[in-house]
Amino acid sequence: MNYEERLEDVEKILEKLKILNKEYAVIVEGKKDEETLRKLCLKGRIIRIRGSISGLCEGISREHKKVIILSDWDKKGGELCRRLKKYLNANSVKYDDRIRAELTEVCKKEIKDVESLITYVENLRKRCLKRNL
Repeated sequence: MNYEERLEDVEKILEKLKILNKEYAVIVEGKKDEETLRKLCLKGRIIRIRGSISGLCEGISREHKKVIILSDWDKKGGELCRRLKKYLNANSVKYDDRIRAELTEVCKKEIKDVESLITYVENLRKRCLKRNL
């Protein structure tokens, strides 16, 4: 996959995330992840993981019927995603982890976390610009 294709794929995924975030909260691991998503123009609710996963999911269930899980795609993020699914299910909250899966597929050899997305996209844009000059 060349830079242009990769950039196009990532931008499509991020656009889909922006649209979904208008209706659904996005769960991320930390402050830098939230900051990155804001820089990428997400305007909806972003929930950072704090405290226990079970307590977090109980709180989410009081406000949301469905959320998007966007943990990192490293080993720790995978385990966190599995735990979130378990506790969200237990609290009758539907979740979408397809965006995470799509980003994992497109970016896995280059980056492994949400906070790196902004730099990754910027670097892809620069590479594409250089190739087109």
